Amino acid sequence: MFTGIIEQTGKVIKIENDGTNRHFWISSSISKELRVDQSVAHNGVCLTVVEIVGNTYRVTAIEETLSRTNLKYFIENEIINIERCMPANGRFDGHIVQGHVDGTAIMVQLLPGDKWAQFDIKAPEHLLKYVVAQGSITLDGVSLTVGSIDDATQIITVWLIPETLAKTNLSQKKPGDLINVEVDILAKYVERLISKGAIDGK
Repeated sequence: MFTGIIEQTGKVIKIENDGTNRHFWISSSISKELRVDQSVAHNGVCLTVVEIVGNTYRVTAIEETLSRTNLKYFIENEIINIERCMPANGRFDGHIVQGHVDGTAIMVQLLPGDKWAQFDIKAPEHLLKYVVAQGSITLDGVSLTVGSIDDATQIITVWLIPETLAKTNLSQKKPGDLINVEVDILAKYVERLISKGAIDGK
């Protein structure tokens, strides 16, 4: 489990295709602290460390993961958000993030302000029902609070403070870029419980 509080950014230094799978070599200062089989979130996608060499490590994304996320568009020298799984004795500073991306949204604009920046994305309609104003959402692995939702345009707005812009890759996003989205898991559980209750008559 993750919290959406990004530890640091890393760089994709090498990409290898293996049938329908894809291996990513990541350069990061936390590489030497990792161990094989550890879970690490990359732009919000939970991947398993399979090899470590010096200050680099390798993870593998299967076809299903590539089809659901923006990992399929990674290129060498891509800057990505990295978060290790939450320790059992750690503080819960963000919100419950599984590292299971629900889909991608299109980055619309980043409007800088004096003390914050407005970050707008256009989300697929099937994800909008899980998003509420002042609720939690994860964008490229970053835990954020929803500022507003426009159902007519499918635009979700979040506000980014300077610390978030400095510590994550969101400041580098351009209009048209795909953003990984993980909605609040609690909303999906509620939907499931309600739908099963309606079916079972309980």
